[in-house]
Amino acid sequence: MRIRHRDREPRVHADAYVAPTATLIGDVEVAAHARVLSGAVVDAEGSRVTIGEYSIIGEHAVLRASAVAGPQPVDVGDHVLVGPHATLLGCTVGRCSYLATAVTVLQTARLAEGTTVAVGALVHARTETPAEYFVPPFTVALGNPVRLLTAGDPALPDAIREVGFAETAFGATATWTDRIRRAEHATETRSAELGAHQNDVVL
Repeated sequence: MRIRHRDREPRVHADAYVAPTATLIGDVEVAAHARVLSGAVVDAEGSRVTIGEYSIIGEHAVLRASAVAGPQPVDVGDHVLVGPHATLLGCTVGRCSYLATAVTVLQTARLAEGTTVAVGALVHARTETPAEYFVPPFTVALGNPVRLLTAGDPALPDAIREVGFAETAFGATATWTDRIRRAEHATETRSAELGAHQNDVVL
């Protein structure tokens, strides 16, 4: 399905393939020989999404750009493989990278070329990887320079706090401990952004 959103329409190269059950919304560009497979959702919101040549977006992956906290496009380079059920939010993925099943890459993260993010791993907001970096399965990569932590690592909460996720993703400036206000801000901000879909046109 292709949807006009904010007066922008998806553009798909004649040599690309988009599955009938995939959804492209707004300012999305799919380059030659790219493949967007069944159930994937590629949503530009108030920004843009680009998918490079020969890149593959797996089944039920979600690529979502945003502009609520500044421009946060999703840019996927050439020859990138994004696995099924992966989530890419407002991030940049360098060419020849491999993102395995169920990985998550958050806002303003930048993966250099040849980065591998293994099954179930999380690349947190504002993180930058060097070229050909490997993020092991079920770990959290965060920071610049990047460091790796596991779910049980006692340093993880402080490391996530330092990233400033709520401010990066939603522009929320409430303190870390004011979780109620941060949640209110996040949902109100995202509700306003998503409200623009009321004027979408299915093409």
